[in-house]
Amino acid sequence: MTATAPADVRLLADDVETDLRASVRKAIDKHAPAERVNGLYDGTDDVTAPLWSAFVELGLPGLLVPEDLGGAGATAVEAAAVLEELGRAAAPSSYLTSSVVATTVLVALGDETVLPGLAAGELTAAVAVRPTALRHGPAATTIVGAPADVLLVPEGDALYAVRGATATVVPSLDMTRPLADVDLDGAERVLLSSDASAAIDRGLMVGAGLLAAEQVGVARWALEATVAYLKERRQFGRVVGGYQALKHRLADLYAQVEQADAAARYAAATIAADDPDAPLAVAVAASFCGETAVHATEEAVQLHGGLGMTWEHPAHLHLKRAKSDELLLGSPEAHRAVLAALVDLPGPRV
Repeated sequence: MTATAPADVRLLADDVETDLRASVRKAIDKHAPAERVNGLYDGTDDVTAPLWSAFVELGLPGLLVPEDLGGAGATAVEAAAVLEELGRAAAPSSYLTSSVVATTVLVALGDETVLPGLAAGELTAAVAVRPTALRHGPAATTIVGAPADVLLVPEGDALYAVRGATATVVPSLDMTRPLADVDLDGAERVLLSSDASAAIDRGLMVGAGLLAAEQVGVARWALEATVAYLKERRQFGRVVGGYQALKHRLADLYAQVEQADAAARYAAATIAADDPDAPLAVAVAASFCGETAVHATEEAVQLHGGLGMTWEHPAHLHLKRAKSDELLLGSPEAHRAVLAALVDLPGPRV
């Protein structure tokens, strides 16, 4: 990675990003409080549809869509802000799978059929690849982000838009980001491109880079919630947060979260600027932020004591999101292998 960011890579938040983040947080606080998100594990979903409608009103599904196709023509930096707020709340949304990954693939292909519907929030889409894929492969029978209105199904180098597929949601660790078994028999198929490999790779790379922002949101919630709790919890006549050993653990966690934030922000900024460093920055962010989110949420559960183990406390929602995110678009180990190849380091010994 370059020692200093190029002039066209923006690392500091501007007023647009700040205002966007505030609007997204307000919508999430209104439509996706923790007690309603918990209902997903009991088979009740009164969160996803209202939250998506609020996102549509804010124009979020079209952030990465060019203006001439009905979108906002924004950048990965703004999309990363949305995902960080979603991570803070562990809120259910198809934003990553539809408005980032699928949208990026379609933009790269110059699509004008499906993309306008995605930009308007009238449709959602998902790319049918293995959940842990770093590169495209044969269409999977299980997809992430379903049910979706349109499935983008790779077959070799070709890409098809499939409508009318039968999707059956299956139990998963993180029910805020559902998995579904998909039956394509009898579904309508339209060829989008006979050579979509580069576009799919681009979509998965951007998805992995912006997923790091969501992981930062998860980790930051865990850090802030734990600090707030330890400032109030008393044991043996004193505030628990005053114990030196806990101070050291929180200081180490704070440093790790800040490092993850820097890595994720740089990845988003390089993607936005179409900088040659983008694949390298994404590999760094994806390999580091996933482990940070898991560590932070595990610390939150442990340092909340018995409270952190209860169903009512949102710590379990964030831990599940952190664990599923860690594997969603490639494990940290897989991204480190990509990073090693990018910088010409030897691969792992077999």
